[in-house]
Amino acid sequence: MVTAATAPALVVLSNRLPITLRADRRGAHVERAPGGLVAALDPALASRGGAWVGWPGGALPRGFKLPEDFGYRLVPVALSQNEVRRFYHGFANGTLWPLLHSFPTRMELDREEWAVYEDVNGRFAAAALAASEGDELFWIHDYQLMRTAPHLRAVRPDARIAFFLHVPFPPYDLFRILPWDRELLRGLLACDLIGFHCKGYAQNFFDCVERLLGARVDRDAGKVEHGQSTVSVAAFPLGIDCQRYVRWASEAPPREADGERVVLGVDRLDYTKGLPEKIQAFERFLELHPEHRERVVLLQIAEPSRDEVPEYQRLKRQVDELVGRVNGRFGTSRWTPIRYLHRSVPPEELAGLFRDAEVALVTPLRDGMNLVAKEYVVSQVGEPGVLILSRLAGAAESMHEALRVNPYNIDQVANALHLALTMDVGERSSRMRALQRRERRHDVHAWVERILATVAAPLEPIRPLSREDFERWLGPSQQDHECVALFLDFDGTLAEIVEHPSQAGVTASMREALGACLGRTDAELAVVSGRSLDDLRGVLGLPEVVLVGNHGLEIEGPGVARFVHPDLPHYATRLRELARALAQGAEPGVWIEEKGASLTLHYRSAAPRLHAAVAARAREIVRQAGFQARDAICAVEARAPTGWDKGHAVLHVLRARHGPAWSEKVRAVYVGDDDTDEDAFRALQGLGVTFRVGRAERPTLASHRLPDLRAVETLLRWVAER
Repeated sequence: MVTAATAPALVVLSNRLPITLRADRRGAHVERAPGGLVAALDPALASRGGAWVGWPGGALPRGFKLPEDFGYRLVPVALSQNEVRRFYHGFANGTLWPLLHSFPTRMELDREEWAVYEDVNGRFAAAALAASEGDELFWIHDYQLMRTAPHLRAVRPDARIAFFLHVPFPPYDLFRILPWDRELLRGLLACDLIGFHCKGYAQNFFDCVERLLGARVDRDAGKVEHGQSTVSVAAFPLGIDCQRYVRWASEAPPREADGERVVLGVDRLDYTKGLPEKIQAFERFLELHPEHRERVVLLQIAEPSRDEVPEYQRLKRQVDELVGRVNGRFGTSRWTPIRYLHRSVPPEELAGLFRDAEVALVTPLRDGMNLVAKEYVVSQVGEPGVLILSRLAGAAESMHEALRVNPYNIDQVANALHLALTMDVGERSSRMRALQRRERRHDVHAWVERILATVAAPLEPIRPLSREDFERWLGPSQQDHECVALFLDFDGTLAEIVEHPSQAGVTASMREALGACLGRTDAELAVVSGRSLDDLRGVLGLPEVVLVGNHGLEIEGPGVARFVHPDLPHYATRLRELARALAQGAEPGVWIEEKGASLTLHYRSAAPRLHAAVAARAREIVRQAGFQARDAICAVEARAPTGWDKGHAVLHVLRARHGPAWSEKVRAVYVGDDDTDEDAFRALQGLGVTFRVGRAERPTLASHRLPDLRAVETLLRWVAER
């Protein structure tokens, strides 16, 4: 059992540190930031030890030191004004905020802002790593840091990393609008645990990783296969600090009796909160139910937000004009229908307003959770009121007893207001007590404990890949074709990667699966490799298989006339010269494989610390010699610049065997494990189904990913036995 004494230390990463920087006559000082999340994470950090990494909100004065009495370290990440503009106001809030809230028309797309976002995420990771002592749990928070985990993972591959998204995750059809959709998904999948507020957001995420990355998902178990690792995905609805709100509400001074019934709205001034629609709904309420005039007021608190952004300035003007219109239309000398406060209100003062409001009108157009709804419920320590809640807020997924409405349906919201204000005390009490019981049980402290317990528990791997998976991926398409044409890379796909290519071989089980495929009249096999044809013949020994060697420069086999690229003689002498240049000054363990039509520099046996430098040197020498340099697994390939690659070779084989209209009767399937196979993945986009084998750190054009050679064998057996 993990206890506070035995639990690993915690490093929290969020856009902001849990402090507010103040300056007065005494100089600069900091205060602990208000908010339930800070209050919840404070005891977890204090009991475990660790650090909180974030931006302090501005430039720290020269020589200023952050306080050391928090019970954990505060680790500031300094951001320049340009980085604040491009990372925070730009990509995070100008691109991701509207996209994640399903407002794609408000997105701003700027590749420079994306580059700064990636760079700043790397800086947060570097700060966290510097603050780490080796065995901490990293917990990353929210959309500003969706690319931080890969930077942590690159340095600490065995680290435990959790991520929680505090905003919605949109459906696949919206998320794929983003040009960097796959990069963000891979950023999240570098974590061990990904948490969302709601099951619906988790399902959207599953859809995206399955359809955009080709990852295998198990929705029932809440798992994603990411290369050779398993990522857990779950819903953790965020709660609030109930005890604080009960205390504040109980201690707040009593409201002066004035006979007015209060409908309370508390929102940030943000387009996602639906303030114009809310005011229009209140106006419609006064139209439809005139008996409430001069008896009910809407007290709307709009907390200032991003005042420097023109769009938010326009929103404020729109809200001001709507409030003025309603008050001018219905107001009397004794009664103002809407009381509008454009300012922040301390939470202890809000608790008193929550307590005294007969109705809370919480109608965002989209919200990750919305804690205002929960704060209102918990603060109802007197006679119960009624919560009207947008069904488009994450809180609506669990707050069933609220009156849930569509915030775009003005008449529905207006009628819900009338129903709430005329509801008898018995029904109000039943609804409110059920809401309060749930919030007390699932408060913010329980939320923290559940997430930390989940990420600390041993993670069971995703269920083994089965033939049913291939039936889902390939089965429907087979019905429209006469046969399946399988193209398979060799090293890393049919045979394990070994120290020296001469040691590679196909296992008896894999060879049996290949033979079973060859036994069918509606299946064809081709092996596509960087090896030479002579080498392939020797290691494979299957004359019924088409062989494609030297990355497609040489081809032979049944149904295909022998092909040798006509430019090869021109490059033969230059390849020998390149081999000599690469061999000069090579590090120990580096050796060169000459294959006649191409060559490969292998550095697997060199010291691991030298790998990056060896590869960079090799790429530069290859380019200077006028050849194409391509990365393989612990190797650099040098190919003649013929404009010919594995993709061209695959299409050549298909046309040779089945004519120019091959796609009408043949379903092409390609399986490979490294970057040289990306040419084939690209060539077969829309024409076939492609699989990349192995680790998932590098992007791919393949339709799906397979974790290892066992999965390749399962594919072969599905083809043989379908």
